[in-house]
Amino acid sequence: MCLGIPGEIISIEEGEMRVAKVRFGGATRDVYLDLVPEAAIGDWVIVHVGFAISKVDTTKAENVFELLERLEQSS
Repeated sequence: MCLGIPGEIISIEEGEMRVAKVRFGGATRDVYLDLVPEAAIGDWVIVHVGFAISKVDTTKAENVFELLERLEQSS
């Protein structure tokens, strides 16, 4: 089992490897797109250990963030 977090692609750098800037709520990280070559700016992806592993629709991504916020408030 792995833990994947949804993030929105805000930019992509093409080069030897495709690397995206991905926004996770308030944080932005570099993420490799090798496993999701069809990903584009504005897409939401599930990220695990620095790699996008699948695309996800906006509604599902927003639901995850809502759940995480509720969990944080309850702790």
